[in-house]
Amino acid sequence: MSENIKTDSPFSFKPYVGKDDEEYMNPAQLRHFEIILNNWKAGLMAEVDRTVHHMQDDAANFPDPNDRATQESEFSLELRTRDRERKLIKKIDEALKEIEAGDYGYCESCGVEIGIRRLEARPTATLCIDCKTLDEIREKQMG
Repeated sequence: MSENIKTDSPFSFKPYVGKDDEEYMNPAQLRHFEIILNNWKAGLMAEVDRTVHHMQDDAANFPDPNDRATQESEFSLELRTRDRERKLIKKIDEALKEIEAGDYGYCESCGVEIGIRRLEARPTATLCIDCKTLDEIREKQMG
């Protein structure tokens, strides 16, 4: 499976090409998603490191209040982005644990197959498209 080895982008991978009689979530498919998830996590972790260095290197005590405010605003935006990515890393770790446990790729609500293409689009998906659609409808109705 060397065709899926890490590249510049975590989503630069060749889509999985299965065989007609292939069992769903066989070892080759699980390995495919493990590589995708690990590459995605590595990319996010690199961004965390970049942010830390950026904030350490670029932190300055500007005498002009407007310059200080601009810098604080930029840092705040960057920290909010990293917080969202931290939550995503947690979901990636959960997906990797599901791969280890043999539960990856199945809807946590109804138990059906989520599907290879859906998982390639969103490797941390835990719901099939039908359950996700119902979940979103409920969300809209609640508020």
